[in-house]
Amino acid sequence: MNFQEKVGFIWSNANILRGPYRPENYGKVILPMAVLRRFDAVLSDTKESVLKQYEQYKHLPESTRDEILNRTAKEGFNNTSQYDFNKLLSDPDNIGDNLRDYINGFSEVARDIISHFDFEREIDKLEDNNLLYLIVKKFEEIDLHPKSVSNIEMGYIFEDLIRRFNEDGEAGDHYTPREVIHLMVHLMFNEDEQILSTPHITQTLYDSCAGTGGMGTVAQDYIQAYNPTAQLEFFGQEINGESYAIAKADALIKGQDAKNIALGNTLSNDKFENQKFDYLITNPPYGVEWKPAEHAVKQEHEDLGFSGRFGAGLPRIGDGQLLFTQHLISKMKPVTEDNPQGARMAIIMNGSPLFTGDAGSGESEIRRWLFENDLVEGIVALPDQLFYNTGISTYIWILTNNKKAHRKGKVILVNAVDQFKRMRKSLGSKRNEITDAQVDEIARWYGEMKENKHVKVFDNEDFGYSRITVERPLRLNFQLSEERIQRLNEERAFINLANSRKKGEAGEVEIAAGKELQIAILETLKELDGEVLYKNREEFIEVIKEAFKGTEVQLRAPLLRAIWTACSERDETADVCMKNKKEMEPDNEQRDTEVIPLTEDIGEYFQREVLPHVPDAWIDETKTRIGYEIPFTRHFYEYTKLRSSEAIKQEIMELEKQIQAQLEQVMKL
Repeated sequence: MNFQEKVGFIWSNANILRGPYRPENYGKVILPMAVLRRFDAVLSDTKESVLKQYEQYKHLPESTRDEILNRTAKEGFNNTSQYDFNKLLSDPDNIGDNLRDYINGFSEVARDIISHFDFEREIDKLEDNNLLYLIVKKFEEIDLHPKSVSNIEMGYIFEDLIRRFNEDGEAGDHYTPREVIHLMVHLMFNEDEQILSTPHITQTLYDSCAGTGGMGTVAQDYIQAYNPTAQLEFFGQEINGESYAIAKADALIKGQDAKNIALGNTLSNDKFENQKFDYLITNPPYGVEWKPAEHAVKQEHEDLGFSGRFGAGLPRIGDGQLLFTQHLISKMKPVTEDNPQGARMAIIMNGSPLFTGDAGSGESEIRRWLFENDLVEGIVALPDQLFYNTGISTYIWILTNNKKAHRKGKVILVNAVDQFKRMRKSLGSKRNEITDAQVDEIARWYGEMKENKHVKVFDNEDFGYSRITVERPLRLNFQLSEERIQRLNEERAFINLANSRKKGEAGEVEIAAGKELQIAILETLKELDGEVLYKNREEFIEVIKEAFKGTEVQLRAPLLRAIWTACSERDETADVCMKNKKEMEPDNEQRDTEVIPLTEDIGEYFQREVLPHVPDAWIDETKTRIGYEIPFTRHFYEYTKLRSSEAIKQEIMELEKQIQAQLEQVMKL
């Protein structure tokens, strides 16, 4: 059988599952069975030797025993069960119990994989539907021995099965289309001559949201195509148990170190703590709450700052994409004498990290840190409708801690939204795909860094801005008219005079006294001249204080403020209200903000754009904030000239003629 025939044969076994299983659930049986059959074939030549040694060393702790048996098996795992696929078929009546015994006979690393497939449940279901013997028999018929199928070919077979499984159901939720990964990898290795040309070089790649390990596979294939002697060692962490099992099985099937694949929440439980990597790649969840990791993330942010992973800031709880970005950056190998090339990373995100969050917010502070540290090399906008579970627009960010000389201080934006081919048949939300030629073209634009309608090059500062707060002085007039005095009944300090925290009779007495006080205040104010209009607050306050001298009313600051607030109205002709002898009090209702590019002088902007319109305005510098955002769409906006009114008129007249002609035809009938 050739490659496609083997894949087709394995997948055809799904026909047995029709009825009890829906098509999107075939993979729950096919994938773990393919793994078991490969494991069975790989261990077949050394099976008897392993069983003999097991009898000799079974008294040892499992970890110690496994080291010995793995050497005998010549693999990273072993199996000490008396059963194999052939022997399972010899006892059809007990195949369920025997298959469980066979699975339990695997060493810990292989057993861990099968347990996270949750295959025990599928064994029960297959038994209940009298399908278990048939499915084991079908898989026993295919030869997956290493002499027939190399590790590399088996890896390709498994990858193809994963692809079919993911395209057929909800598993596409965590599946990145291969052409998107190809582009990410292409851009990540862009201009990286060392790994592409150095013989026998070994480098590391890390994925913090590894899924089924597809990004690692594509990256390894890319390097092998350019440098067959190079080794790209893949590390990954995944939160979903089944995806973790697939990724770990893929590594084990290819003869790689399965311990490099870890299970757990990357944000709250980093399984590769203190490890650094040459390359980093991921597709984090979009718009997903990071609440399950909130406590650990906030504690690390507050306790460790930039010594931890999240020093730059925390985004809002509803979207953790920029947390994963910071996490990956923390795992970049630093630029040193031994590692002059530093590290590179590719991460694909939706539009939110480009612009969500105003100056001073967590998101903006993270972007600020990225740009001020010259970490962002480029961003590529992709076509929409590329993913199986969402049609939203996505962007590939390329980051590095060691830009080439001609890229230092620069950021390249590539608009590739029109680089796609419409698919003949949609797969969920996926209606578009990027062809190989288009992947190469996008990578060429990125590499050449020449501006055209698809490419723009900016300085880091071009994405930054200052958000200033523009204040204007508070100007009020005051009058003791009946209408304004009545407003005092709406002021909290006045209302509280007739409230009490005491209970029972004591409270009632206090409330009654408060009401009498309220009446006294209103009566005193009404005795004053209601026609006089005061345009100076200090003057009005003195009038009020004088009126209450000799009364039982104590004019404490909150009550005095309530009186002048109720009796005031804004008046541009009034005197400025002063906070003290030197500072003017700002008018909250006239407060405004201005966004000024970092490349422009704030003072010059203020003189030119603000003061000519409001000469009494000033900047409250204590509220000035620096922000960063990437208005991607705006930079590539192309103005389309509107049609002239004459052309529109002519079109309407033509339509009217057509409608009239059609009506005449109808009337003739």
